[in-house]
Amino acid sequence: MEERQCLECGDAMYGRVDKKFCSDQCRNTFNNRQNSDSNNYVRNVHNILRKNRRILEELNPVDKSKTTKLKMTEKGFDFNYHTSTYTTKAGATYYFCYEYGYLPLENDYMALVKKKEYTE
Repeated sequence: MEERQCLECGDAMYGRVDKKFCSDQCRNTFNNRQNSDSNNYVRNVHNILRKNRRILEELNPVDKSKTTKLKMTEKGFDFNYHTSTYTTKAGATYYFCYEYGYLPLENDYMALVKKKEYTE
Protein backbone atom coordinates (compact mmCIF):
# COMPACT_ATOMS: atom_id res chain seq x y z
CA MET A 1 0.00 0.00 0.00
CA GLU A 2 1.28 3.46 -0.94
CA GLU A 3 2.04 5.79 1.97
CA ARG A 4 0.17 9.09 1.73
CA GLN A 5 1.41 12.41 3.07
CA CYS A 6 -0.43 15.33 4.65
CA LEU A 7 -0.78 18.23 2.19
CA GLU A 8 0.17 20.71 4.93
CA CYS A 9 2.98 19.20 7.01
CA GLY A 10 4.07 16.20 4.94
CA ASP A 11 3.61 13.66 7.76
CA ALA A 12 2.46 10.14 6.94
CA MET A 13 -1.31 9.61 7.08
CA TYR A 14 -3.41 6.60 7.94
CA GLY A 15 -7.11 5.93 7.65
CA ARG A 16 -9.47 6.75 4.81
CA VAL A 17 -8.02 6.57 1.31
CA ASP A 18 -9.33 10.03 0.38
CA LYS A 19 -7.90 11.71 3.48
CA LYS A 20 -5.73 14.77 2.65
CA PHE A 21 -4.64 16.06 6.07
CA CYS A 22 -3.33 14.37 9.20
CA SER A 23 -5.28 16.63 11.58
CA ASP A 24 -7.89 19.37 11.80
CA GLN A 25 -5.11 21.84 12.57
CA CYS A 26 -3.29 21.02 9.32
CA ARG A 27 -6.56 21.19 7.35
CA ASN A 28 -7.41 24.59 8.86
CA THR A 29 -3.92 25.99 8.33
CA PHE A 30 -3.88 24.83 4.70
CA ASN A 31 -7.35 26.26 3.94
CA ASN A 32 -6.68 29.56 5.72
CA ARG A 33 -3.53 30.06 3.67
CA GLN A 34 -5.36 29.16 0.42
CA ASN A 35 -8.22 31.58 1.18
CA SER A 36 -6.16 34.53 2.41
CA ASP A 37 -5.63 37.47 0.10
CA SER A 38 -1.89 37.13 -0.21
CA ASN A 39 -1.72 39.81 -2.88
CA ASN A 40 -1.84 43.34 -1.39
CA TYR A 41 -3.50 44.75 -4.50
CA VAL A 42 -6.39 42.26 -4.27
CA ARG A 43 -6.78 42.94 -0.55
CA ASN A 44 -6.80 46.72 -1.09
CA VAL A 45 -9.37 46.55 -3.91
CA HIS A 46 -11.59 44.28 -1.82
CA ASN A 47 -11.41 46.73 1.09
CA ILE A 48 -12.37 49.64 -1.20
CA LEU A 49 -15.33 47.68 -2.58
CA ARG A 50 -16.53 46.77 0.92
CA LYS A 51 -16.23 50.40 2.02
CA ASN A 52 -18.15 51.58 -1.06
CA ARG A 53 -20.88 49.03 -0.31
CA ARG A 54 -21.14 50.15 3.33
CA ILE A 55 -21.47 53.79 2.23
CA LEU A 56 -24.21 52.94 -0.28
CA GLU A 57 -26.02 50.84 2.33
CA GLU A 58 -25.83 53.68 4.87
CA LEU A 59 -27.10 56.30 2.40
CA ASN A 60 -29.86 54.02 1.06
CA PRO A 61 -31.72 52.48 4.03
CA VAL A 62 -35.05 52.09 2.17
CA ASP A 63 -33.86 50.45 -1.10
CA LYS A 64 -34.35 53.64 -3.19
CA SER A 65 -33.15 57.13 -2.37
CA LYS A 66 -31.21 60.14 -3.64
CA THR A 67 -28.00 61.74 -2.49
CA THR A 68 -25.26 63.93 -3.86
CA LYS A 69 -21.87 62.98 -5.24
CA LEU A 70 -20.33 65.32 -2.66
CA LYS A 71 -21.94 63.45 0.25
CA MET A 72 -20.68 60.14 -1.10
CA THR A 73 -17.17 61.56 -1.60
CA GLU A 74 -17.10 63.06 1.91
CA LYS A 75 -17.83 59.61 3.34
CA GLY A 76 -14.88 58.19 1.37
CA PHE A 77 -16.64 56.64 -1.62
CA ASP A 78 -14.23 55.76 -4.46
CA PHE A 79 -15.98 56.05 -7.84
CA ASN A 80 -13.17 54.15 -9.58
CA TYR A 81 -14.27 50.82 -8.08
CA HIS A 82 -17.50 48.86 -8.56
CA THR A 83 -18.42 45.21 -9.04
CA SER A 84 -20.78 45.50 -12.04
CA THR A 85 -22.76 47.82 -14.27
CA TYR A 86 -26.29 47.65 -15.64
CA THR A 87 -27.41 49.66 -18.66
CA THR A 88 -31.13 50.23 -19.12
CA LYS A 89 -32.93 50.17 -22.47
CA ALA A 90 -32.97 53.98 -22.29
CA GLY A 91 -29.16 53.98 -22.04
CA ALA A 92 -28.75 54.91 -18.35
CA THR A 93 -25.87 53.09 -16.64
CA TYR A 94 -26.12 51.99 -13.01
CA TYR A 95 -22.91 51.16 -11.16
CA PHE A 96 -23.09 48.47 -8.49
CA CYS A 97 -21.03 47.51 -5.46
CA TYR A 98 -22.48 44.08 -4.87
CA GLU A 99 -26.26 44.57 -4.44
CA TYR A 100 -26.15 48.37 -3.90
CA GLY A 101 -25.98 50.66 -6.90
CA TYR A 102 -26.06 54.26 -8.00
CA LEU A 103 -27.08 56.14 -11.12
CA PRO A 104 -25.45 59.51 -11.82
CA LEU A 105 -28.11 62.19 -12.39
CA GLU A 106 -27.97 65.86 -13.33
CA ASN A 107 -26.33 68.43 -11.04
CA ASP A 108 -24.16 65.81 -9.28
CA TYR A 109 -27.15 63.99 -7.77
CA MET A 110 -27.15 60.21 -7.47
CA ALA A 111 -30.10 57.84 -7.49
CA LEU A 112 -29.37 54.96 -5.08
CA VAL A 113 -30.92 51.52 -5.52
CA LYS A 114 -30.71 48.02 -4.09
CA LYS A 115 -31.02 44.95 -6.30
CA LYS A 116 -33.34 42.65 -4.40
CA GLU A 117 -32.69 39.60 -6.56
CA TYR A 118 -29.10 39.54 -5.25
CA THR A 119 -30.30 39.11 -1.67
CA GLU A 120 -33.18 36.66 -2.15
